[in-house]
Amino acid sequence: MASSLEQALATMVCTFHKYSGREGDKYKLSKAELKEMLNKELPVFGSKQMDENEFRRIMNDLDHNKDSELDFQEFACFMACVAMGFNEFFKGCPAPQTRKK
Repeated sequence: MASSLEQALATMVCTFHKYSGREGDKYKLSKAELKEMLNKELPVFGSKQMDENEFRRIMNDLDHNKDSELDFQEFACFMACVAMGFNEFFKGCPAPQTRKK
């Protein structure tokens, strides 16, 4: 049985491939595919009603090779940044209480 971290990594890879290749290169996310993925899989991004200029800026920052698509490496860097942001957010939260048996 896979560990929770192995499951999380598999989910990240499967999610990338769920959206990549719907148009263009099947191993890359187009702008439209990335936008759909963010809205469906990371609704926290959509909840702040990202405007087109902000989305373009994010895409430009992520697209290191400037081919107007995100390959898996660029996507993985993005996910690492999102994870770091979540980590910073949750640092201020109280630690969960452990149950005594």
